[in-house]
Amino acid sequence: MYKFDFVAPRSPEDAVAQLRDRGPGGKLLAGGTDLLLQTKARLVKPAYLVDLSHLPELERLDRRPGEGLWIGAMVRARAIQQSPLFQDGYRLIADGAGLIGSIQIRNLATVGGNLCNAAPSADVAPPLIAAGARAEILGPEGARSVPLDEFFLGPRRTVLGPSELLLGVWIPEPAPNSGGHYLRHTPRKEMDIAVVGVASAITLDGDRCAEVRIVLGAVAPTPVRATKAEAALRGQTVSLEAIDHAARLAAEDARPISDVRGNADFRRHLVEVLGRRTLTVAWNTAKLGVANR
Repeated sequence: MYKFDFVAPRSPEDAVAQLRDRGPGGKLLAGGTDLLLQTKARLVKPAYLVDLSHLPELERLDRRPGEGLWIGAMVRARAIQQSPLFQDGYRLIADGAGLIGSIQIRNLATVGGNLCNAAPSADVAPPLIAAGARAEILGPEGARSVPLDEFFLGPRRTVLGPSELLLGVWIPEPAPNSGGHYLRHTPRKEMDIAVVGVASAITLDGDRCAEVRIVLGAVAPTPVRATKAEAALRGQTVSLEAIDHAARLAAEDARPISDVRGNADFRRHLVEVLGRRTLTVAWNTAKLGVANR
């Protein structure tokens, strides 16, 4: 083991000040499920750790009807999985959070950690992007807001500056008659990372698709929107045939690599399969809202 400093800030502003004043080499410690393993494996060697575990401002989970949902960066995956706030159009976020590791891991793992680790296979990122989330960031120059689909720059890389902190994510209130779903494929049921993940969200206007977002994980350096598939479905009457067509186009939007967990062709096939399944569930959920008007 090597030596490093341990810092316990009193507030998010204090955490930012510590990062600014201490300079390069620091790491933010949230749940630690990724960082501590990376540190033990010598993949990262922090000069100091800034512990975020005693900042209640980052643990807030709050849904305001008509406005949206706030998820603090330190909210645990297990809390999202179990919270009654994640119903209606927010259900797909709980789908993703409930797939992270085991129950023990989910009791530690945080939303902020899952996002800032910026693994292409992260299970929370695609559902949040599909739900239209924005990353709320605090830095030495103040606060700023970034659409979550612009937050990721590559594996382990985000738009966060060296002295910036992710406060949490803000998700707008789902439109009426909306539905969403997230699925992934893994060799094992638990304790594995996604070979492919797909999140889909649909809003209906009668039988017509008023809005759709399809987000792919583990098939590119960052989560990616399946824009061709979205364009083909948006404004059209939704049917199983239209969903099949969109799922095939989503596979064309993927940019997968071949590795020990699956080759590129297999991953494209999975995008089509999971795209079809998630779009169908999202569509059926949205239709319940139309039927209940």
